[in-house]
Amino acid sequence: MSGVHAHDRGKLTRGAAYASIAMAVVLVALKSWATWRTGSTAMLGSLADSSLDLIASLATLAGVWIAAQPADEDHRFGHGKAEALAAIFQVMLITLSAIGIGFRAVGQLFGTQETSAAGDGIVVSLIAIAGTFALLAWQRHVIRRTGSVAIRADNVHYQSDLLLNLAVIAALVIDQYLGFSQADPLFGLGIAAWLLWGAWNAASEAIDHLMDREWPEERREAFLAVLAKHPDIKGVHDLRTRTSGADDFAQFHMAIDPRLTVAEAHDIMDSVEERIALDFPGVEVLIHPDPEGHVGEVGVAAEELLPEAAIRAEA
Repeated sequence: MSGVHAHDRGKLTRGAAYASIAMAVVLVALKSWATWRTGSTAMLGSLADSSLDLIASLATLAGVWIAAQPADEDHRFGHGKAEALAAIFQVMLITLSAIGIGFRAVGQLFGTQETSAAGDGIVVSLIAIAGTFALLAWQRHVIRRTGSVAIRADNVHYQSDLLLNLAVIAALVIDQYLGFSQADPLFGLGIAAWLLWGAWNAASEAIDHLMDREWPEERREAFLAVLAKHPDIKGVHDLRTRTSGADDFAQFHMAIDPRLTVAEAHDIMDSVEERIALDFPGVEVLIHPDPEGHVGEVGVAAEELLPEAAIRAEA
């Protein structure tokens, strides 16, 4: 991320969020009209996705805003989990919508409902694709300037919208112009499955945050490799890590020379924290110093982690 002033970064990310909301409003209006004109289940699925985009953007905006609030007396670890709660809310909406689209598609497969006015649906989908391309370009600009994780996630989501709009066009063309009347409900089922898959992935990530899942193994190893380079650290055990919204936390027991004074041990911990901040900026670190050779924990928490990390650091 380039060195963008905090005020300018806030303006850019808010601008991108508002652009996302505005795009969703326009697409919901267009696709509502197109669904009424065509009766297409695939178009209904695309409308549901755009409606969820709007709700998701609003919920995410609220979640990110709350998560960005500083820690207070009642929330000493900050408000980062507000993002995960917003994601769970979105997942519930997406799941209900996908189930509804799936039931409609099954009914259409075994019923007599037909689509019409395919040209109107195709035009609306093409407009949606053009608008989505414009939004993606603006979001990529904001991501380059700010490195925002929230805008990057929104950018990935809108990339999937391109596929949904292409699926709607394919369903209408095959149904209306190639005479395969089952294409629309089949594509509708495919879109419902796509929405459920997205809900599953979003739920998994949100639950990991709420349940304080450990960092990925490669990131933990990189963290230990940084500790292994510090000459005064004699051992490390009971490393615990978690992520809450945009905030990362790490705590561990660090073995040091037992002959050191409290002041000298404190200076070493300050030095370790400064070294960690170079490779892991923004991570909140809590260090428990132990005299070398003393391990008061049992099981996994008592396992020595530094020798393995030191080997990797030298490799």
